[in-house]
Amino acid sequence: MDTTANSDVQKAEELKLKANEAFKANKFSQAIELYSQAIEVNSSNAVYWANRAFAHTKLEEYGSAVQDATKAIEIDPRYSKGYYRRGAAYLAMGKFKEALKDFQQVKKICPNDPDASRKLKECEKAVQKIRFEEAISVGDAERRSVADSIDYHVIEVEPQYAGPRIDGEEITLDFVKAMLDEFKKQKCIHKRYAYQIVLKTLELLRSMPSLVDVDVPNGGHFTVCGDVHGQYFDLLNIFALNGLPSEENPYLFNGDFVDRGSFSVEVILTLFAFKCLYPKAMYLARGNHESKSMNKIYGFEGEVRSKLGEKFVELFAEVFCWLPLAHVINKKVFVVHGGLFSVDGVKLSDIRSIDRFCEPPEEGLMCELLWSDPQPQLGRGPSKRGVALSFGADVTKKFLQENNLDLIVRSHEVKDEGYEIEHDGKLITVFSAPNYCDQMGNKGAFIRFTAPEMKPDIVTFSAVPHPDVKPMAYANNFLRMFQ
Repeated sequence: MDTTANSDVQKAEELKLKANEAFKANKFSQAIELYSQAIEVNSSNAVYWANRAFAHTKLEEYGSAVQDATKAIEIDPRYSKGYYRRGAAYLAMGKFKEALKDFQQVKKICPNDPDASRKLKECEKAVQKIRFEEAISVGDAERRSVADSIDYHVIEVEPQYAGPRIDGEEITLDFVKAMLDEFKKQKCIHKRYAYQIVLKTLELLRSMPSLVDVDVPNGGHFTVCGDVHGQYFDLLNIFALNGLPSEENPYLFNGDFVDRGSFSVEVILTLFAFKCLYPKAMYLARGNHESKSMNKIYGFEGEVRSKLGEKFVELFAEVFCWLPLAHVINKKVFVVHGGLFSVDGVKLSDIRSIDRFCEPPEEGLMCELLWSDPQPQLGRGPSKRGVALSFGADVTKKFLQENNLDLIVRSHEVKDEGYEIEHDGKLITVFSAPNYCDQMGNKGAFIRFTAPEMKPDIVTFSAVPHPDVKPMAYANNFLRMFQ
């Protein structure tokens, strides 16, 4: 090996060590940048590709993780970490069958590794369960409404129940405040009242279009929040900073209310209760995590089963299918969870006419609304997540011009400051789960608009303490092994 080659190998190793340090400090974007520099110097080292894949996984960029791990495998087909990282990324995407093949390969390369055996066994169990569920499932069109089979009036509230009660049909502010306090003490409300809140919310959402127009009167204000992800105590902090929802203080929560954080039941019942209390002052949009496939993997399904029971799992899945997909505020601001489309020329009327009552499809307008991300380059590119696409400033500009809009607000991505302004100021990402998953160290943010100007006023905040229940506490056992 000549001196230059030696020097390159050494330089690449130094960069890898710096990247490892950044990774340990939960600075995953910095780690990716440093691994990328190491790869530029020495692209034939499978370890660098597999390590970068792991950092991508931590940022939920599962499509990029699969690509990097595949490259590691091409460089060294006997490198078990390559299969391991790719399997973990497939798993996070809900692609259990592809994950199973990779873990089988890990076991073949490391037959005596007990950890590999354990993970393979868990993966086999997960695939078996999914095959069984697929065999007994029915399509969206044939599925009967779970809600129609529930009559909460006949559910008895035991005399010894000491929590808050709803008298009659009306959910009151006093009840909601008492419920918030109950949740703070890690207690749950009676199932009768949980049913009442969820069923009333369903009734309200059913009557709404897929694209909702919001009118803010002159002098009035309106707050948009991003992902909350089951971080109930941070949700309470938003209300402490910005006031409880009311007719004079309306909110839009822009999807991903649940999963990851282990207080998702408390978050969703809180948001739904305010929707019941103030139907015209609490707006809720669907995120990519308001779906069965995500809830099965990332904790909400397990948490609901533990706190409320099996019937609620099906009920929430049904209600999530009725959540609107996007909002337009004062005909100026387009708010959506993910982003824009793989084709030009999409009009607001096209979004309004989407038949949304289904699990999110793997392609098309609905999928892209929930999953897409902005990119710094112009045009369109593949998604880092492996679903939908990335879109540039030119795509944003054209969509806004064609629909006579001024601004896009979207969520879906963790940001260090809780927000990021991109695409020549025409697109803002807002993320409202600070110190996401108790490890990212990011701030949270929300945006206040005041009519008629509708200029965004961004407020950032830090995480507050919460009881010692770890994120993903109710998640799929198998996925927790990889966190």
